[in-house]
This record gives sequence, C-alpha cells and structure tokens, in this order.
Amino acid sequence: MTTATNGRVPVVLLHALSLDSSMWDAQRETLERRGHLVIAPDQRGFGVTPLGDEPPSLDTVADDLARELDRRGVERAVLVGVSMGGYAAMTFLRRHPGRALALALLSTRADTDDEAARTAREGFMALVQDPVKGPALIESSALRLVGATTRAERPQVLDRLVKAVTGSSPASLVWAQRAIAARADALDVLRATDIPAVVIVGEEDELVTEADTRAMVEALPRGRLVVVPRSGHLPPLETPEATQAELDTLLAELDALMSEVEVDPH
Repeated sequence: MTTATNGRVPVVLLHALSLDSSMWDAQRETLERRGHLVIAPDQRGFGVTPLGDEPPSLDTVADDLARELDRRGVERAVLVGVSMGGYAAMTFLRRHPGRALALALLSTRADTDDEAARTAREGFMALVQDPVKGPALIESSALRLVGATTRAERPQVLDRLVKAVTGSSPASLVWAQRAIAARADALDVLRATDIPAVVIVGEEDELVTEADTRAMVEALPRGRLVVVPRSGHLPPLETPEATQAELDTLLAELDALMSEVEVDPH
C-alpha cells in the first residue's frame, strides 16, 4: 500500500448530509489537476451508493471508507470532512488510527447532541417520511445550510443545493440522522490526533457555534481555526476558492513536515 503517488498525497473528501460527493467537484478538479489521488465517495444512501441493510451507525460509514482505501491500495491519506462528513472522519480516526496524514474538519462538532439537538433530530425523522409534510421540510432545511450572503447573492448555489436536498431519499436521511444522533463524543480522539489539522467554519454558519469549533481546535495538538467570511454551513459550495486555499495551506504544512522527517511510503 502507498501513501503518496508522484510526491502527491491522497486526499479523501467526505460530503455533508443530504448531499453527495459532487459537492466537492471544484476542489476535486483542482486537486486532481495537481496530481493528487482524490477519493470522494458517496456515503451510504446518497449519490450512487445504495443504503444497504446495516443498522444506522457512523462506524459503518467509517469502515466503508477503510475498505475503499484498501481497495485502492491507499494506506494513509489526508482526511477532509464537512458536516456529516466531519462526523464520519472523526469516527474513522477512532476506528482506524494512524491512517490519516492530515485532517480538515469543516462545519462539524466533536461533542454529542444535547437534549435540544436530539429532540430536533427526532422531530425531523418523524416528519421527513410524511408524504405531505416531508418535501416541504426537506426544502426548508436546505435554506439553513447556507449563509445569508449565499441566500442573497448566490442563487445558483442555493438552487443547486435545494435540488440535491429535495432529491435525497427520506429513508437515507433518516438513516444518516440516526447514525449521527448515536455518535460518540470525539474530543478524546482529537486530543490523540497529532497531525497537521485545520478546523474551518463559515462566518455565517447557523448550525455550528463558535464554542463547538473552538473546543475542537483546542483538543487538536496541531489544530488551527479558520473562519471563512461570507459563508454558511457549506464552504466547499459557497466559497470554493477560500476552501481550496485552506486545503492548500494544510497540504503545504504536511509537505513541510514530510520533508523534515522520513515517512514510511508503504
């Protein structure tokens, strides 16, 4: 198994809830053009990946990724996850330690849901499968995924998002929500993750608080915080250039580290 090809490390891009891997198209194109192997899977129930019969669990999502890396002969990679993809990334760190070279967590949290969040998820799961109320609920939830600037000035992004979210299977949404609701606190995992790391949050994110973000940065031994202006919960779609710039900085940090120490390529 390899860690790098032609000097370029593999990069894993994990998508947000209700979306699929196409949300990373801009970043994937840039990274591939530079010679990186980019692995951007559709998570269970989204895109082209069937939901399957496994009970809801982020462990299953993380193990799916491990199998995909093994299939491609990749031992270690840079791990990038946004929202639900961030939850999956942190679960992967717990279940498959040592396989991440660097880490980017966007618009996500390391702690478990509080009572209010659990109640909100339960209400969503109850209504999303209702054939009358479900479609309207799904569409309205899309509006909270982007910031005020995107809602006001980027209609093409909002249109794309609404189309993707409303096209999601209610069963897949419920499965993912149940998996997220059952997640373990990951702050202990982050404390043990001594690799280059960045935590990214949109300045206009309505779902992740500053306290959530700072707790993750403080837990990571090499963590740093980036607040993206004029972006909400989905910086890869809302502000793709700024997101790519932060990934470039992380990759440069990793390159510098790898040049200083010998990294086993196998």
